[in-house]
Amino acid sequence: MNSPTLDLSVADAIAEFEKSNAPSVWSNLDKNQVLAEMKMRLLDPFQVNQGQQPFCGPASILFELVRKQPLRYVQICRSLFETGGFQGQTKRIEASNRLRQSRGRLRMGQADWMVLATWRESENLIFSVEPEAPEIIRNIAGMTKSWEMKGWTREILGYRNVKYTHTYLFGEVDALNEAAKVISVGGVAFALITAQGLLGDNPPPLPYPTHWITLLGNISIREGLLWKHDSGRISMDVYTWGSKRHIDKDEGPFEAYFWGIVMSSI
Repeated sequence: MNSPTLDLSVADAIAEFEKSNAPSVWSNLDKNQVLAEMKMRLLDPFQVNQGQQPFCGPASILFELVRKQPLRYVQICRSLFETGGFQGQTKRIEASNRLRQSRGRLRMGQADWMVLATWRESENLIFSVEPEAPEIIRNIAGMTKSWEMKGWTREILGYRNVKYTHTYLFGEVDALNEAAKVISVGGVAFALITAQGLLGDNPPPLPYPTHWITLLGNISIREGLLWKHDSGRISMDVYTWGSKRHIDKDEGPFEAYFWGIVMSSI
């Protein structure tokens, strides 16, 4: 089996970053480590991992950036490392001096931290992003809303027609069918779920949205037949927490833990 290789333009961009003498503007990041982690992700986007930080929303965006636009990923990383910011579609996104000077356990890879913490901080009006903050503060600062996912899909990934379809009460099947079509033509789809219900074995007694995932496809929907007491079945492949996972649930429990989808074709 052949080992994965980088596209020539991506490999050249990595080489130029390696040769650059521009100093880092981040006090706690090591260039060799950042480059090594970038290469790992370029060869295998599933290496993107939020670790123990509450960055599920931006991590879902970063995963799609790495696998669909690897050259832009390298350009964003280099610009962040050397200047502390990068140019989005309509605005420049900057990491604050406080974030760049922060120290402590990152609880995740340096390359992912640099990008995800910057994106997360850019949307926060009150709570700062700090690696060593108490867990409750980190969780509040890391909460991602649907409009932020829509904004990153436009600003970072460059998709124009982005929509959020909520499924709080109903509409899961229609939303998933639309997402399957979007994915089939090269688009992106990000779902808001209750993680314990769809990814774990300890569902909460009162369902509430907790986690963003990337829908990868392989979506299968078999709707139930009430007169046969058949609840139906829904399954799909997703990216989350640095891995590919397969969700396969009865329709009833699935609908209880599925809250909506941010999606865009091109």
